[in-house]
Amino acid sequence: MVRLAFVGCGSIQQVHYRNLTTLDEIEFVGHCDTERDRAQEAAAQYGGEAYTDYRVMFEEVKPHAVYVAVPPYAHGDIEIEAARKGIHLFIEKPIALDCATAKAVSEAVRKSGVLCSVGYCFRYSDTTVRARKMLRGKTPSLIMGLWSSGLPEIWWWRQMDKSGGQIMVQTTHLIDMIRYLCGDVAEVYAAGASGCMNQIKDYDIHDSSVITMCMKTGATASIASSCVAGYNGHKFLDIVTPESSFHLSDNRLTVREDGKLSQYHPKKDMYFEESRSFIEAVRTGKRNRLRCTYSDALKTFKVTAAANESIQSGLPVKV
Repeated sequence: MVRLAFVGCGSIQQVHYRNLTTLDEIEFVGHCDTERDRAQEAAAQYGGEAYTDYRVMFEEVKPHAVYVAVPPYAHGDIEIEAARKGIHLFIEKPIALDCATAKAVSEAVRKSGVLCSVGYCFRYSDTTVRARKMLRGKTPSLIMGLWSSGLPEIWWWRQMDKSGGQIMVQTTHLIDMIRYLCGDVAEVYAAGASGCMNQIKDYDIHDSSVITMCMKTGATASIASSCVAGYNGHKFLDIVTPESSFHLSDNRLTVREDGKLSQYHPKKDMYFEESRSFIEAVRTGKRNRLRCTYSDALKTFKVTAAANESIQSGLPVKV
């Protein structure tokens, strides 16, 4: 029986709760949130105890693993304390607000030897897996992405010193997909736009941004992001090689190759797959079930941090 605890009981954690309840031999033992009511609601619905202090929860319920789903500014001490106690970690992205915190957590995870999976859910989509296999042996030349959405009704999301802005909270998914499918990033140059959202109270993030990346393979990549759209938005990733082109959107994969157009639809729930893989890794100790370890997620985080740095300085930033 895997004893699970949870820190942060907000919206994304609700997704994990629902998926985990379908797995066998799991016991929910503790739920921690700064808002006691949310922790109590989770405990009443799923079982276990409610807490507002994760340290007390770790000590009293002694979980085998913990799901950490907190805002960017709240990461750090939670993960370090869990690692120190030998508690395996599932961490929602973004993993931190600054590189110093992310590196400290990475070192704590490494020293402790605990399993750690980071919630870059698109890696667990079967269409992403198919694209990765089809890209083997091919050389991407041009990579283009878009993340356009409305402004979430979350107070910390709108403040740069709490969220790191859209690049860290949302665009990070596309950056991670580029790394997962096409290799690592060498250098970043970014520009940001502001002024469209001046009517929003306590808002100081960029309205829109464009990131240009030089890949270590020699390819070029760019991602445009915006949170000013008055609707749910649109997200896609295009990858162009001499032999074929790939288009990923809404978890659908479209491939154009040899004059033929093929389309693939997801058959599995990526959120379920990432939790199933994490729980199986905890049960078996087999790390190869995890598609995004903390050390790998740290590389994606460094790209997002470099993009924000480049917007501020106006200069390219090496990763």
